[in-house]
Amino acid sequence: MALCGSVGAAALPSELIVHIFSFLPERDRLRASAVCARWRECLFYPALWSGLKLRARSGTPGATGRLEFLMRRFGGFARELQLELDGAAQAGHGEPELEERWREEAACGYLEQVLCVLAHLRNNRNLQRLSLYGDMCIFQDDSFLDSSYLSQIDQGGKKIKEMQQLFEEILSNSRQLKWLSSSFMLGLVTPCSLATLSNPSAETLEHLSLLDGQLPSLVPTVELQRLVHLRSLSIDFCDFSSEMCRLLSASDRTPLHRLSLLLNGAALEAKPLDGTATEDDLKALVRRSANLRDLLRVLKPSLPLERIHLDSFSTLVTDGVLELISQQYHKTLSHFVLVRDDGGFPDLSMNRNEDPLVLMAWRCVHLTVLIIHGYTVWSHNLVAISRLRGSNLKVLTVTEESIDFDPDQSVFIEGDPVHNLVKEVSLGLGRVWHPSMDSSVILSDPTQHFHREMLSFSEGV
Repeated sequence: MALCGSVGAAALPSELIVHIFSFLPERDRLRASAVCARWRECLFYPALWSGLKLRARSGTPGATGRLEFLMRRFGGFARELQLELDGAAQAGHGEPELEERWREEAACGYLEQVLCVLAHLRNNRNLQRLSLYGDMCIFQDDSFLDSSYLSQIDQGGKKIKEMQQLFEEILSNSRQLKWLSSSFMLGLVTPCSLATLSNPSAETLEHLSLLDGQLPSLVPTVELQRLVHLRSLSIDFCDFSSEMCRLLSASDRTPLHRLSLLLNGAALEAKPLDGTATEDDLKALVRRSANLRDLLRVLKPSLPLERIHLDSFSTLVTDGVLELISQQYHKTLSHFVLVRDDGGFPDLSMNRNEDPLVLMAWRCVHLTVLIIHGYTVWSHNLVAISRLRGSNLKVLTVTEESIDFDPDQSVFIEGDPVHNLVKEVSLGLGRVWHPSMDSSVILSDPTQHFHREMLSFSEGV
């Protein structure tokens, strides 16, 4: 079919062209908009851009300009916006002066990008879903986000105040917000932000997640009183108070279906736990919210967790911890991630008749994801895990440097031990398997993992 002339694509009505382009992913739509003015006009039809998923990297040349273009075009009417700001890329090659300069550039880019997005959303009354995530672990200090770099760039805090004001304007101008999530967006949300949410959006809001890893609680209990239809909540564990638990248990509210609690080691040391929910409070919440009926066994004294991610960068995970996990969560555990990046590969099976990871694979009948880096995994144990879980183990990721071979067993096996391991594990899983050659694929910032797990978990409401 000709693309130009009196017949062909140019003769199609605009409504049909828009419908055809609706099957293209966002990136391909932007490329197609460069073909001609007619296509560009059709491709920027608002119905094609009701939802935006954006990812920008702070400090990358041109990133803010591309973000500005998209937000200027679609920010005023988009119903859904999901933004991830990536500030975790490494630069400076270990040289202190270059690292410091790059951090300042990343902080400057972060401020510019957040202001760009919020400025184009401020008058959007159609917004139904707003999800913001700042992967800003480069600004962390002892597991807390540190605003000193932003203060160096933003003398007097003018831009930070402008960010906070724009965010509050978005909340106050919204009329049908159903999903509000701001995770680790440094300097954006304050304890007063939620008070600016409009009454219409307070009636429609179903999911709320306000996290930044800092000390002040971002979700005051008094503000939750207006959110009577809230079905999913994600907050810091230390901020889940008795008062909040009692409020969520009230009979005049929609029962809570999802509760995600961020357990931050640094926060546990700094925040008082006197006001956290008691056993009686949790019992009342469980009675009201049937979906949380196992919550009591999770927190008092143990929780039927489905997903456990252990980033033990400073403290070793012991064989006893794995034994406790496999015994306590054998009916519920589906995802287990164990990573360490501190040199050395401790052997968890030392002085034990049975390897704790093999026992976990045997006991945890619902285990579908197992990811390991930084601990020694013996090849014969890896084969045993693959045979125990078989094709039900959808993800088995073990870094090549974590795998070791028993010299006593290699005597009885002919051929290359690595080839034999790949063959045996592949047979056990019922699919082709290879060890991971790149540990950076596994190692990620824990806040990013929690954010994405929370999104996945809350989507099930």
